Amino acid sequence: MTDQLAHTTNRYLQGMCAPVSTEVTALDLPVVGTIPAELEGRWLRNGPNPVADPADPMQHHWFSGDGMVHGVRLRDGKAEWYRNRWVRSDAIAQALNEEPVGGPGFGGRTSNGPNTNVGGFAGKTWAMVEGGGTPCELTYELDTVARNDFEGTLPAAFSAHPKFDPSTRELHAMTYCWPDLVDHIQYVVVGEDGRVNKTVDIPVPDMPMVHDISITDRFAVVFDLSVTISFDAMAKGINVPFGWNHDHPTRLGLLPRNSSDGEDIIWCDVDPCATFHPLNAYDDADGNVVIDFCRYERMFDTDQLGPFGDAPPTLDRWTINPETHKVNEERIDDRGHEFPRHDPRMGLKPHRYGYTAEVLYGGSMLHGSTFKTDYRTGEITEHSYGTGRGGAEPVFIPKEDSNAEDDGWIITLVHDANSGEGESLGAELCILDANDLSAPEVARITLPHHVPVGFHGNWVPDSSVAPA
Repeated sequence: MTDQLAHTTNRYLQGMCAPVSTEVTALDLPVVGTIPAELEGRWLRNGPNPVADPADPMQHHWFSGDGMVHGVRLRDGKAEWYRNRWVRSDAIAQALNEEPVGGPGFGGRTSNGPNTNVGGFAGKTWAMVEGGGTPCELTYELDTVARNDFEGTLPAAFSAHPKFDPSTRELHAMTYCWPDLVDHIQYVVVGEDGRVNKTVDIPVPDMPMVHDISITDRFAVVFDLSVTISFDAMAKGINVPFGWNHDHPTRLGLLPRNSSDGEDIIWCDVDPCATFHPLNAYDDADGNVVIDFCRYERMFDTDQLGPFGDAPPTLDRWTINPETHKVNEERIDDRGHEFPRHDPRMGLKPHRYGYTAEVLYGGSMLHGSTFKTDYRTGEITEHSYGTGRGGAEPVFIPKEDSNAEDDGWIITLVHDANSGEGESLGAELCILDANDLSAPEVARITLPHHVPVGFHGNWVPDSSVAPA
Protein backbone atom coordinates (compact mmCIF):
# COMPACT_ATOMS: atom_id res chain seq x y z
CA MET A 1 0.00 0.00 0.00
CA THR A 2 1.24 3.53 -0.69
CA ASP A 3 0.87 6.52 1.61
CA GLN A 4 -2.14 7.72 -0.44
CA LEU A 5 -4.53 6.31 2.15
CA ALA A 6 -2.97 8.44 4.88
CA HIS A 7 -4.54 11.49 3.27
CA THR A 8 -8.13 10.26 2.94
CA THR A 9 -10.88 10.70 5.49
CA ASN A 10 -12.69 7.58 4.28
CA ARG A 11 -13.18 5.70 7.55
CA TYR A 12 -13.60 2.42 5.69
CA LEU A 13 -9.91 2.53 4.75
CA GLN A 14 -8.47 3.76 8.05
CA GLY A 15 -8.17 2.80 11.69
CA MET A 16 -9.92 -0.48 12.48
CA CYS A 17 -10.72 -0.94 8.76
CA ALA A 18 -7.16 -0.34 7.56
CA PRO A 19 -6.07 -3.15 5.22
CA VAL A 20 -3.02 -5.30 5.92
CA SER A 21 -0.29 -5.44 3.29
CA THR A 22 1.20 -8.92 3.59
CA GLU A 23 0.27 -12.57 3.86
CA VAL A 24 1.54 -14.21 7.04
CA THR A 25 1.92 -17.74 8.38
CA ALA A 26 2.47 -17.90 12.14
CA LEU A 27 2.87 -21.13 14.13
CA ASP A 28 2.20 -22.01 17.78
CA LEU A 29 0.27 -18.87 18.68
CA PRO A 30 0.50 -17.52 22.26
CA VAL A 31 -2.50 -18.48 24.42
CA VAL A 32 -3.76 -17.08 27.72
CA GLY A 33 -6.10 -19.55 29.42
CA THR A 34 -7.04 -22.97 28.09
CA ILE A 35 -8.35 -23.84 24.63
CA PRO A 36 -11.01 -26.59 24.98
CA ALA A 37 -9.33 -29.79 23.75
CA GLU A 38 -12.49 -30.84 21.88
CA LEU A 39 -12.10 -27.95 19.42
CA GLU A 40 -10.39 -29.49 16.42
CA GLY A 41 -10.73 -27.50 13.25
CA ARG A 42 -10.42 -23.99 11.85
CA TRP A 43 -11.93 -20.63 12.73
CA LEU A 44 -12.18 -18.80 9.40
CA ARG A 45 -13.10 -15.23 8.55
CA ASN A 46 -13.38 -13.21 5.33
CA GLY A 47 -13.44 -9.47 4.69
CA PRO A 48 -12.39 -6.74 2.24
CA ASN A 49 -8.67 -5.95 2.08
CA PRO A 50 -7.63 -3.95 -1.03
CA VAL A 51 -4.39 -5.28 -2.48
CA ALA A 52 -3.70 -1.82 -3.95
CA ASP A 53 -4.92 1.69 -3.28
CA PRO A 54 -8.41 2.36 -4.69
CA ALA A 55 -8.42 4.65 -7.70
CA ASP A 56 -10.66 7.10 -5.80
CA PRO A 57 -10.34 6.50 -2.04
CA MET A 58 -13.05 9.03 -1.22
CA GLN A 59 -15.65 6.97 -3.13
CA HIS A 60 -14.47 3.60 -1.84
CA HIS A 61 -17.32 1.53 -0.43
CA TRP A 62 -16.65 -0.68 2.61
CA PHE A 63 -18.24 -3.67 0.83
CA SER A 64 -15.76 -3.54 -2.04
CA GLY A 65 -12.09 -4.43 -1.93
CA ASP A 66 -10.27 -7.68 -2.51
CA GLY A 67 -11.22 -10.57 -0.27
CA MET A 68 -8.79 -11.75 2.40
CA VAL A 69 -9.42 -14.88 4.44
CA HIS A 70 -7.97 -15.21 7.95
CA GLY A 71 -7.80 -18.55 9.73
CA VAL A 72 -6.66 -20.15 12.99
CA ARG A 73 -6.26 -23.91 13.27
CA LEU A 74 -7.01 -25.41 16.72
CA ARG A 75 -6.04 -28.94 17.80
CA ASP A 76 -5.16 -30.68 21.08
CA GLY A 77 -5.69 -27.49 23.08
CA LYS A 78 -3.24 -25.52 20.93
CA ALA A 79 -3.49 -22.80 18.31
CA GLU A 80 -1.33 -24.49 15.70
CA TRP A 81 -1.30 -21.78 13.08
CA TYR A 82 -2.65 -18.49 11.80
CA ARG A 83 -2.79 -17.75 8.09
CA ASN A 84 -4.15 -14.85 6.04
CA ARG A 85 -4.47 -15.14 2.29
CA TRP A 86 -6.00 -12.99 -0.42
CA VAL A 87 -8.71 -14.87 -2.30
CA ARG A 88 -7.16 -14.95 -5.72
CA SER A 89 -8.90 -13.22 -8.60
CA ASP A 90 -7.27 -12.41 -11.92
CA ALA A 91 -6.49 -8.88 -10.68
CA ILE A 92 -4.97 -10.08 -7.39
CA ALA A 93 -2.92 -12.75 -9.14
CA GLN A 94 -1.58 -10.10 -11.51
CA ALA A 95 -0.78 -7.72 -8.62
CA LEU A 96 1.12 -10.53 -6.85
CA ASN A 97 2.90 -11.63 -10.06
CA GLU A 98 1.14 -15.00 -10.10
CA GLU A 99 -0.65 -17.00 -12.76
CA PRO A 100 -4.47 -16.68 -12.81
CA VAL A 101 -6.20 -19.38 -10.77
CA GLY A 102 -8.85 -20.07 -13.41
CA GLY A 103 -12.41 -21.23 -13.19
CA PRO A 104 -15.63 -19.68 -14.55
CA GLY A 105 -16.86 -16.27 -13.48
CA PHE A 106 -20.52 -15.39 -14.04
CA GLY A 107 -20.85 -12.67 -16.66
CA GLY A 108 -17.08 -12.61 -17.11
CA ARG A 109 -16.49 -11.49 -13.51
CA THR A 110 -12.96 -12.68 -12.76
CA SER A 111 -11.31 -9.51 -11.42
CA ASN A 112 -12.66 -9.65 -7.84
CA GLY A 113 -12.13 -12.32 -5.22
CA PRO A 114 -15.08 -13.14 -2.89
CA ASN A 115 -14.73 -10.91 0.19
CA THR A 116 -17.71 -11.53 2.48
CA ASN A 117 -17.98 -15.03 3.94
CA VAL A 118 -16.09 -18.31 4.17
CA GLY A 119 -17.14 -21.74 5.36
CA GLY A 120 -17.14 -25.47 4.81
CA PHE A 121 -19.66 -27.44 2.76
CA ALA A 122 -19.60 -30.69 0.79
CA GLY A 123 -16.09 -31.42 2.04
CA LYS A 124 -14.64 -28.19 0.64
CA THR A 125 -13.80 -24.69 1.87
CA TRP A 126 -15.64 -21.88 0.07
CA ALA A 127 -15.12 -18.11 -0.07
CA MET A 128 -18.34 -16.32 -1.03
CA VAL A 129 -19.72 -12.95 -2.05
CA GLU A 130 -23.05 -11.61 -3.31
CA GLY A 131 -23.92 -9.53 -6.34
CA GLY A 132 -22.56 -11.79 -9.08
CA GLY A 133 -19.28 -13.16 -7.81
CA THR A 134 -18.67 -16.89 -8.25
CA PRO A 135 -17.58 -18.77 -5.11
CA CYS A 136 -13.92 -19.70 -4.83
CA GLU A 137 -12.71 -23.05 -3.56
CA LEU A 138 -9.82 -22.84 -1.06
CA THR A 139 -7.38 -25.40 0.26
CA TYR A 140 -7.32 -26.35 3.94
CA GLU A 141 -4.40 -23.90 4.30
CA LEU A 142 -6.51 -21.15 2.62
CA ASP A 143 -4.75 -20.94 -0.72
CA THR A 144 -7.11 -20.43 -3.67
CA VAL A 145 -7.79 -23.49 -5.83
CA ALA A 146 -10.09 -21.89 -8.44
CA ARG A 147 -13.44 -20.24 -8.95
CA ASN A 148 -16.02 -22.99 -8.61
CA ASP A 149 -19.64 -22.63 -9.76
CA PHE A 150 -20.65 -25.79 -7.90
CA GLU A 151 -19.12 -28.02 -10.54
CA GLY A 152 -20.80 -26.20 -13.43
CA THR A 153 -24.34 -26.26 -11.99
CA LEU A 154 -24.75 -22.62 -10.83
CA PRO A 155 -26.64 -20.77 -13.59
CA ALA A 156 -25.99 -17.20 -12.46
CA ALA A 157 -24.94 -15.49 -9.23
CA PHE A 158 -24.61 -16.78 -5.68
CA SER A 159 -24.82 -15.26 -2.19
CA ALA A 160 -22.53 -14.59 0.74
CA HIS A 161 -25.23 -15.90 3.10
CA PRO A 162 -26.57 -19.31 2.19
CA LYS A 163 -28.60 -20.97 4.94
CA PHE A 164 -28.06 -24.61 5.86
CA ASP A 165 -31.00 -26.93 6.49
CA PRO A 166 -29.77 -29.63 8.89
CA SER A 167 -32.61 -31.99 7.93
CA THR A 168 -31.97 -31.99 4.17
CA ARG A 169 -28.30 -30.95 4.40
CA GLU A 170 -28.87 -28.41 1.61
CA LEU A 171 -27.76 -24.79 1.24
CA HIS A 172 -30.46 -22.21 0.39
CA ALA A 173 -29.67 -18.77 -1.03
CA MET A 174 -31.37 -15.68 -2.50
CA THR A 175 -29.16 -14.17 -5.18
CA TYR A 176 -29.11 -10.92 -7.09
CA CYS A 177 -26.79 -9.47 -9.70
CA TRP A 178 -26.81 -6.04 -11.33
CA PRO A 179 -27.31 -5.67 -14.26
CA ASP A 180 -27.55 -9.32 -15.33
CA LEU A 181 -30.65 -10.10 -13.23
CA VAL A 182 -32.15 -6.66 -13.65
CA ASP A 183 -35.80 -7.55 -13.09
CA HIS A 184 -35.62 -10.55 -10.77
CA ILE A 185 -33.73 -12.33 -8.04
CA GLN A 186 -33.11 -16.05 -7.92
CA TYR A 187 -33.71 -18.68 -5.25
CA VAL A 188 -30.93 -21.30 -5.38
CA VAL A 189 -30.67 -24.63 -3.56
CA VAL A 190 -27.39 -26.57 -3.42
CA GLY A 191 -27.51 -30.26 -2.50
CA GLU A 192 -25.14 -31.90 -0.04
CA ASP A 193 -23.12 -33.17 -3.03
CA GLY A 194 -22.13 -29.56 -3.78
CA ARG A 195 -24.29 -29.24 -6.90
CA VAL A 196 -27.26 -26.94 -7.53
CA ASN A 197 -30.50 -28.91 -7.62
CA LYS A 198 -33.07 -26.11 -7.84
CA THR A 199 -33.47 -22.49 -9.01
CA VAL A 200 -36.58 -20.31 -9.01
CA ASP A 201 -36.77 -16.82 -10.57
CA ILE A 202 -38.69 -14.24 -8.50
CA PRO A 203 -39.69 -10.98 -10.26
CA VAL A 204 -38.89 -7.83 -8.24
CA PRO A 205 -38.75 -4.13 -9.22
CA ASP A 206 -35.82 -1.73 -8.67
CA MET A 207 -33.18 -4.47 -8.07
CA PRO A 208 -33.06 -4.61 -4.26
CA MET A 209 -29.92 -5.58 -2.37
CA VAL A 210 -30.89 -8.98 -0.92
CA HIS A 211 -27.97 -9.71 1.35
CA ASP A 212 -29.37 -12.72 3.21
CA ILE A 213 -32.19 -15.25 3.38
CA SER A 214 -34.28 -16.92 6.05
CA ILE A 215 -35.69 -20.41 5.71
CA THR A 216 -38.25 -22.37 7.68
CA ASP A 217 -39.56 -25.87 7.10
CA ARG A 218 -42.23 -24.39 4.80
CA PHE A 219 -40.81 -21.20 3.31
CA ALA A 220 -37.81 -19.41 1.89
CA VAL A 221 -38.07 -15.72 2.82
CA VAL A 222 -37.30 -12.83 0.43
CA PHE A 223 -36.22 -9.51 2.00
CA ASP A 224 -37.43 -6.98 -0.60
CA LEU A 225 -36.64 -3.86 1.44
CA SER A 226 -35.58 -0.23 1.05
CA VAL A 227 -32.03 -0.51 -0.35
CA THR A 228 -32.03 -0.78 -4.14
CA ILE A 229 -29.78 -0.03 -7.10
CA SER A 230 -28.97 3.71 -7.09
CA PHE A 231 -28.21 5.70 -10.22
CA ASP A 232 -27.07 8.55 -7.97
CA ALA A 233 -24.40 6.28 -6.47
CA MET A 234 -23.42 5.18 -9.97
CA ALA A 235 -23.00 8.79 -11.05
CA LYS A 236 -20.69 9.41 -8.10
CA GLY A 237 -18.52 6.46 -9.06
CA ILE A 238 -19.30 4.48 -5.90
CA ASN A 239 -18.23 0.91 -6.57
CA VAL A 240 -21.20 -0.65 -4.74
CA PRO A 241 -23.97 1.40 -6.37
CA PHE A 242 -26.86 0.87 -3.94
CA GLY A 243 -28.73 3.43 -1.87
CA TRP A 244 -31.77 4.14 0.28
CA ASN A 245 -34.91 4.22 -1.89
CA HIS A 246 -37.69 6.27 -0.25
CA ASP A 247 -40.15 5.20 -2.95
CA HIS A 248 -39.58 1.45 -3.00
CA PRO A 249 -42.44 -0.55 -1.40
CA THR A 250 -41.00 -2.72 1.37
CA ARG A 251 -42.21 -6.27 1.80
CA LEU A 252 -41.36 -9.81 2.79
CA GLY A 253 -41.94 -12.69 0.42
CA LEU A 254 -42.80 -16.16 1.67
CA LEU A 255 -41.85 -18.56 -1.12
CA PRO A 256 -43.05 -22.14 -0.52
CA ARG A 257 -39.95 -24.31 -0.61
CA ASN A 258 -41.69 -26.71 -2.99
CA SER A 259 -42.49 -23.89 -5.44
CA SER A 260 -41.42 -24.52 -9.00
CA ASP A 261 -42.04 -21.13 -10.62
CA GLY A 262 -42.43 -18.53 -7.82
CA GLU A 263 -46.01 -17.62 -8.74
CA ASP A 264 -47.26 -18.85 -5.36
CA ILE A 265 -45.10 -16.46 -3.34
CA ILE A 266 -46.92 -14.66 -0.50
CA TRP A 267 -46.04 -10.95 -0.25
CA CYS A 268 -46.48 -9.16 3.09
CA ASP A 269 -45.93 -5.41 3.54
CA VAL A 270 -43.66 -4.05 6.30
CA ASP A 271 -42.57 -0.58 7.37
CA PRO A 272 -39.62 0.90 5.42
CA CYS A 273 -36.38 -0.53 6.75
CA ALA A 274 -33.29 -2.51 5.83
CA THR A 275 -31.63 -5.60 7.18
CA PHE A 276 -28.52 -7.53 6.42
CA HIS A 277 -28.72 -10.37 8.90
CA PRO A 278 -31.52 -12.46 10.36
CA LEU A 279 -30.71 -14.59 13.40
CA ASN A 280 -32.99 -17.59 12.83
CA ALA A 281 -36.47 -18.30 11.53
CA TYR A 282 -39.10 -20.93 12.20
CA ASP A 283 -42.76 -21.85 11.79
CA ASP A 284 -44.55 -21.45 15.13
CA ALA A 285 -47.42 -23.56 16.50
CA ASP A 286 -50.01 -21.10 15.12
CA GLY A 287 -48.71 -21.32 11.56
CA ASN A 288 -46.86 -17.99 11.68
CA VAL A 289 -43.32 -17.39 10.45
CA VAL A 290 -41.08 -15.89 13.16
CA ILE A 291 -37.86 -14.08 12.20
CA ASP A 292 -35.44 -12.42 14.63
CA PHE A 293 -33.18 -9.95 12.87
CA CYS A 294 -31.12 -6.74 13.04
CA ARG A 295 -33.15 -3.80 11.72
CA TYR A 296 -31.93 -0.50 10.24
CA GLU A 297 -34.28 2.48 10.19
CA ARG A 298 -32.24 3.86 7.28
CA MET A 299 -29.10 2.88 5.41
CA PHE A 300 -26.95 4.18 2.54
CA ASP A 301 -28.87 7.47 2.67
CA THR A 302 -26.50 10.23 3.84
CA ASP A 303 -23.61 7.76 4.11
CA GLN A 304 -23.54 5.88 0.82
CA LEU A 305 -20.23 4.13 1.55
CA GLY A 306 -21.23 1.94 4.50
CA PRO A 307 -24.16 0.80 6.63
CA PHE A 308 -23.55 2.44 10.02
CA GLY A 309 -23.61 6.15 9.12
CA ASP A 310 -27.38 6.73 9.09
CA ALA A 311 -28.81 4.71 11.99
CA PRO A 312 -27.65 1.96 14.34
CA PRO A 313 -29.13 -1.53 13.90
CA THR A 314 -31.59 -2.63 16.57
CA LEU A 315 -32.69 -6.13 17.56
CA ASP A 316 -36.21 -6.82 16.27
CA ARG A 317 -38.69 -9.59 15.52
CA TRP A 318 -41.16 -10.12 12.67
CA THR A 319 -44.12 -12.46 13.17
CA ILE A 320 -45.74 -13.08 9.79
CA ASN A 321 -49.20 -14.55 9.25
CA PRO A 322 -49.21 -16.22 5.80
CA GLU A 323 -53.03 -16.33 5.73
CA THR A 324 -53.73 -12.64 6.44
CA HIS A 325 -50.42 -11.32 5.02
CA LYS A 326 -50.08 -9.26 8.21
CA VAL A 327 -46.71 -8.71 9.94
CA ASN A 328 -46.31 -7.86 13.61
CA GLU A 329 -43.12 -5.85 14.14
CA GLU A 330 -41.61 -5.96 17.63
CA ARG A 331 -38.55 -4.23 19.10
CA ILE A 332 -36.43 -6.53 21.29
CA ASP A 333 -33.63 -4.08 22.19
CA ASP A 334 -32.70 -0.52 21.16
CA ARG A 335 -28.95 -0.96 21.48
CA GLY A 336 -26.81 -1.58 18.40
CA HIS A 337 -26.87 -5.29 17.50
CA GLU A 338 -25.29 -6.91 14.45
CA PHE A 339 -23.84 -10.19 13.14
CA PRO A 340 -26.43 -12.41 14.90
CA ARG A 341 -25.70 -16.09 15.48
CA HIS A 342 -27.44 -18.95 17.26
CA ASP A 343 -26.80 -22.54 18.25
CA PRO A 344 -26.77 -24.23 14.81
CA ARG A 345 -28.67 -27.21 16.25
CA MET A 346 -31.67 -24.86 16.55
CA GLY A 347 -31.73 -23.94 12.87
CA LEU A 348 -35.37 -23.76 11.62
CA LYS A 349 -36.56 -24.51 15.19
CA PRO A 350 -37.89 -22.19 17.91
CA HIS A 351 -34.75 -20.90 19.61
CA ARG A 352 -34.39 -19.45 23.07
CA TYR A 353 -30.99 -17.79 22.76
CA GLY A 354 -29.23 -15.57 20.25
CA TYR A 355 -25.82 -13.89 20.20
CA THR A 356 -24.86 -10.57 18.63
CA ALA A 357 -21.97 -8.13 18.39
CA GLU A 358 -22.57 -4.68 19.83
CA VAL A 359 -22.33 -1.88 17.26
CA LEU A 360 -20.98 1.34 18.78
CA TYR A 361 -22.67 3.99 16.66
CA GLY A 362 -20.08 6.55 15.59
CA GLY A 363 -16.93 6.90 13.56
CA SER A 364 -14.47 4.43 15.11
CA MET A 365 -15.90 1.22 13.52
CA LEU A 366 -14.96 -0.60 16.74
CA HIS A 367 -17.42 -3.17 18.01
CA GLY A 368 -18.22 -3.43 21.72
CA SER A 369 -19.55 -6.22 23.90
CA THR A 370 -20.89 -9.60 22.91
CA PHE A 371 -24.61 -9.86 23.78
CA LYS A 372 -26.62 -12.97 24.63
CA THR A 373 -30.39 -12.53 24.34
CA ASP A 374 -32.81 -14.84 26.14
CA TYR A 375 -35.96 -14.61 24.02
CA ARG A 376 -38.02 -16.36 26.69
CA THR A 377 -37.27 -13.98 29.57
CA GLY A 378 -36.09 -10.90 27.66
CA GLU A 379 -32.82 -10.84 29.63
CA ILE A 380 -29.71 -9.70 27.75
CA THR A 381 -26.34 -10.78 29.15
CA GLU A 382 -23.23 -8.84 28.17
CA HIS A 383 -19.60 -9.83 27.88
CA SER A 384 -17.34 -6.77 27.90
CA TYR A 385 -13.80 -7.07 26.58
CA GLY A 386 -12.64 -3.88 28.29
CA THR A 387 -12.19 -0.26 27.27
CA GLY A 388 -11.13 0.14 23.65
CA ARG A 389 -11.67 -3.54 22.89
CA GLY A 390 -14.56 -4.99 20.92
CA GLY A 391 -15.79 -8.39 19.79
CA ALA A 392 -16.85 -9.09 16.22
CA GLU A 393 -19.25 -11.77 14.97
CA PRO A 394 -19.86 -14.39 17.70
CA VAL A 395 -19.66 -17.91 16.26
CA PHE A 396 -21.38 -20.66 18.28
CA ILE A 397 -19.79 -24.12 18.52
CA PRO A 398 -21.83 -26.83 20.29
CA LYS A 399 -20.02 -28.65 23.09
CA GLU A 400 -19.11 -32.25 22.52
CA ASP A 401 -21.63 -34.85 23.78
CA SER A 402 -24.28 -32.22 24.57
CA ASN A 403 -27.67 -31.61 22.99
CA ALA A 404 -28.80 -28.72 25.20
CA GLU A 405 -29.32 -25.36 23.51
CA ASP A 406 -26.81 -22.81 24.77
CA ASP A 407 -24.32 -25.50 25.83
CA GLY A 408 -21.43 -24.44 23.65
CA TRP A 409 -18.46 -22.20 23.03
CA ILE A 410 -18.53 -18.71 21.54
CA ILE A 411 -15.49 -17.85 19.46
CA THR A 412 -14.96 -14.29 18.24
CA LEU A 413 -12.32 -11.93 16.91
CA VAL A 414 -11.51 -9.11 19.34
CA HIS A 415 -10.04 -5.83 18.09
CA ASP A 416 -7.92 -3.67 20.40
CA ALA A 417 -7.98 0.05 19.66
CA ASN A 418 -5.51 0.68 22.50
CA SER A 419 -2.64 -1.12 20.82
CA GLY A 420 -1.52 1.24 18.06
CA GLU A 421 -2.55 2.39 14.61
CA GLY A 422 -3.00 0.75 11.22
CA GLU A 423 -1.33 -2.65 10.94
CA SER A 424 0.12 -2.33 14.46
CA LEU A 425 -3.36 -2.61 15.97
CA GLY A 426 -3.71 -5.76 18.04
CA ALA A 427 -6.17 -8.62 17.58
CA GLU A 428 -7.06 -11.72 19.56
CA LEU A 429 -9.27 -14.73 19.03
CA CYS A 430 -11.30 -15.17 22.20
CA ILE A 431 -13.28 -18.19 23.38
CA LEU A 432 -16.23 -17.75 25.77
CA ASP A 433 -18.45 -20.27 27.55
CA ALA A 434 -21.96 -19.63 26.21
CA ASN A 435 -23.48 -20.91 29.46
CA ASP A 436 -21.68 -18.20 31.44
CA LEU A 437 -21.15 -15.42 28.95
CA SER A 438 -20.27 -12.69 31.46
CA ALA A 439 -17.41 -14.78 32.93
CA PRO A 440 -13.79 -14.12 31.89
CA GLU A 441 -12.65 -15.49 28.54
CA VAL A 442 -11.88 -19.21 28.56
CA ALA A 443 -8.95 -18.57 26.22
CA ARG A 444 -7.33 -15.63 24.45
CA ILE A 445 -5.22 -16.37 21.38
CA THR A 446 -2.87 -13.58 20.26
CA LEU A 447 -2.86 -13.06 16.50
CA PRO A 448 0.34 -11.87 14.83
CA HIS A 449 -1.14 -8.67 13.40
CA HIS A 450 -4.20 -6.51 12.94
CA VAL A 451 -7.28 -8.02 11.28
CA PRO A 452 -9.42 -5.33 9.59
CA VAL A 453 -12.99 -4.90 10.81
CA GLY A 454 -14.74 -7.02 8.22
CA PHE A 455 -17.54 -9.41 7.78
CA HIS A 456 -18.20 -13.08 8.29
CA GLY A 457 -16.78 -16.44 9.09
CA ASN A 458 -17.44 -19.82 10.59
CA TRP A 459 -16.05 -22.65 12.62
CA VAL A 460 -15.17 -25.51 10.26
CA PRO A 461 -14.41 -28.70 12.21
CA ASP A 462 -12.00 -31.19 10.71
CA SER A 463 -14.88 -33.65 10.65
CA SER A 464 -16.54 -31.41 8.03
CA VAL A 465 -13.52 -30.46 5.92
CA ALA A 466 -10.54 -32.70 6.58
CA PRO A 467 -6.90 -31.55 6.44
CA ALA A 468 -5.27 -32.32 3.11
